[in-house]
Amino acid sequence: MENLKSTPLEAEHIKLKAKMAPFGGWNMPIQYESIIEEHMQCRKSAALFDTCHMGEFYFKGDLANTNIEMAFSFKIGTINVGKCRYGLILNEKGGIVDDCIVYRLSADELMMVVNAGTKDNDFNVIKSVLKGNFIFEDRSETTSKLDVQGPLSRELLRKYFPGIIDELKYFSFTKTSLMNQEVILSRTGYTGELGFEIYMPSTICVDVWNDLLKDERIKPAGLGARDLLRLEMGYPLYGSDLDEDTTPLEADLSYFVHLDKDFVGKEALLKQKETELEKIRVGFVCDSRRAPRHGYKIFADGMDIGYVTSGGFSPSLGKGIGMGYVKPQYSSENTILELSQDRVIIKAVVEKIPFYKDGSLRK
Repeated sequence: MENLKSTPLEAEHIKLKAKMAPFGGWNMPIQYESIIEEHMQCRKSAALFDTCHMGEFYFKGDLANTNIEMAFSFKIGTINVGKCRYGLILNEKGGIVDDCIVYRLSADELMMVVNAGTKDNDFNVIKSVLKGNFIFEDRSETTSKLDVQGPLSRELLRKYFPGIIDELKYFSFTKTSLMNQEVILSRTGYTGELGFEIYMPSTICVDVWNDLLKDERIKPAGLGARDLLRLEMGYPLYGSDLDEDTTPLEADLSYFVHLDKDFVGKEALLKQKETELEKIRVGFVCDSRRAPRHGYKIFADGMDIGYVTSGGFSPSLGKGIGMGYVKPQYSSENTILELSQDRVIIKAVVEKIPFYKDGSLRK
């Protein structure tokens, strides 16, 4: 435990009697009271998440002459100022180094938001392709991030960002101020609900956290609820559903790969497109409340055809759900599966994701 990093909010989590556990090298809150209650709080009202552990990189330079496009599977130059885009960083084999969001701050400035556990490697991978004149900095230590997610999130934040909050479109952001400090307010998130992310100087993070929690419409939620929320949406989690041995084609993330530009891993993906995939990511719904866990084997027609990468009980569906990789011939909807580990056997069927379709995401 002593080697784990702490966010500025660790003491606040302990005051709230959160169950703390290691995650990506950080000591993070898993739950405060009940994972199910925190999940439903986000689905019905608003939940506050500490995501300070995530990484933020800053880039400044001529996008056309610094080779920045080579670092990402998606086009950077076509992101409009004030917009952000989800995509992938790949290795030469086409494997996924990380998934990330890139923010276009100005014509020649970007902010890149990456996962905590892969941050240092991401920084080195991106920097290794850059050339010419540029500034590339890891600002994770001085930047904090809070996520306000839920159907009431806009209403709740209106007093902090009057006017601005109502104009912000999905996957857009703006620079504004909060507690006399410059912050970035983005309309993004990973829960399937209307939501906003606030990037701020770490010096004001505790004050913002505590001020937000004065409103009875919002409650803190831990990583346990966050995992169920993202799983109900079929969003992959790096380290569980994505890794360096898995390509975007296998992960069903081709939409975030722009093959009409050059990037690290492109040649490998082009070769893979000419052959039949060995595995592909699918979602499945169980026939009961029982949920499989990461590492369970997947069987069909009596044969071992894949493995589970994420699983849990869906409070919204009242059933176990999950994602995993199977042989492509078993990826069609309604394919009957058996999920197994030791003596545990769970019946399931392949189902199109997202599992949860009633979110306020775009409202």
